[in-house]
Amino acid sequence: MTSEPWTSVVFAYLPGEEAAVPAGRLTLVEEGVLVVASKFGYGARYLRRQNAIPVDPVSLPLTGAEPGGLREYEPQQGLELFGAVRDAMPDAWGRRVIENKLKAPPNSLKESDYLRHAGSNRWGALDFRDRPTDAEQAGLLPEMTELVSLVDAADRVQRNEPVPEHLRRLFDAGPSMGGARPKAVISRNGDPYIAKFPALGDGFNVPQIEHAVLALARLCKLDVPETDLVRLPDERDVMLIRRFDRVRLPSGGTERRHVISGLTLLGLHESESPTSSYAALSLALSRYGAKGHLRADRAELFSRMVFNILVSNDDDHLRNHAFVWDEKADGWKLSPLYDVLPKPQAAFERFLHLGVGQQGRLATLDNALSAAGQFGLSPRDAASTIDAIAARTREWRGVFEDELGVPPSQCELVASAFRRPNDIGLQQVTAVLKKKHAARRRFTA
Repeated sequence: MTSEPWTSVVFAYLPGEEAAVPAGRLTLVEEGVLVVASKFGYGARYLRRQNAIPVDPVSLPLTGAEPGGLREYEPQQGLELFGAVRDAMPDAWGRRVIENKLKAPPNSLKESDYLRHAGSNRWGALDFRDRPTDAEQAGLLPEMTELVSLVDAADRVQRNEPVPEHLRRLFDAGPSMGGARPKAVISRNGDPYIAKFPALGDGFNVPQIEHAVLALARLCKLDVPETDLVRLPDERDVMLIRRFDRVRLPSGGTERRHVISGLTLLGLHESESPTSSYAALSLALSRYGAKGHLRADRAELFSRMVFNILVSNDDDHLRNHAFVWDEKADGWKLSPLYDVLPKPQAAFERFLHLGVGQQGRLATLDNALSAAGQFGLSPRDAASTIDAIAARTREWRGVFEDELGVPPSQCELVASAFRRPNDIGLQQVTAVLKKKHAARRRFTA
């Protein structure tokens, strides 16, 4: 049964500013818990702003946009919901928190309900309010000193137990962050971090291992946000990762950066993610990417694909790739790396979520090499990148145990995730490098 259309004013936090301004009006048409249609109209005053940001690059670009009084836009490519609006909604964990607060069964609320109760401190730079004059929802971020209480509250949510009022307020400031695992947004020395907690039933110390694998990625020269590992009095670990969609302003305030997922950049539905590829993201960057950053971003995307192959991170779906609006370069930059976790497994033949190369999703280094040109790389440059990352990840255990203090018992639990490069195509890669060196010797001779 179709309900009355739900409308909301979409606010945007603009570059260099702390307060959000009305960007336009969103209308959702819902049948039960499903969105069946959407419309959005830009505000005329917003379109006149010099620092206005595009709400959605595919369906709502600013170039040629008309105000809502003249035209309302619908999502492109047959989607029911604008991708950027979907990105700003709570994902699996945020929904569980909201359902607990409202005493609602799982997945029983309308999308508009999840959107309304997600709080103002959501992912990116969009907010949703009833009226243009409404202020953002109040809610201070919990401090580091409240981590124990936050983990206790998260445990209750996972067990579907009521969260007491004094603990519930800890989620009020930011229950909308993505992903299925328990987490919360916190403040550390005035800067916002995402605190990632252990989950009930984990087979290994997930916060500790994720912190270690991101440190390994950093050693592979990938772009990784600041991370830390905090041990609670009960010996449980919490991983902290600095939010890349928040930047400290010279005034001391915080700027919110507009962020979209790879799913939104490609204009795809969630169900289409497994049929997409890293090359598709690279191609989309060619169209929407920030000027002056395209070459570096495409090379970085290739490196991440190689790293995911070597550590068996097959949770590399399109929502786990993000792009940040850069107003100076008038385009979208690849965000820092996040949500990387090795997946222990017995299978020899493995696959990533996204397509890798000419052999589809097959997680091998030679398959990655076959796609070099789609990232703007020569075979030799791609081979050099693969060889360097393979050499560093081969030493993963030393990094984990000797440099980061991961217990050997935890390393054993995840050891099967880390691939031996020679087993997955490194010889084909080094053959390209040998040809390069042979050619160089002939030239110098």
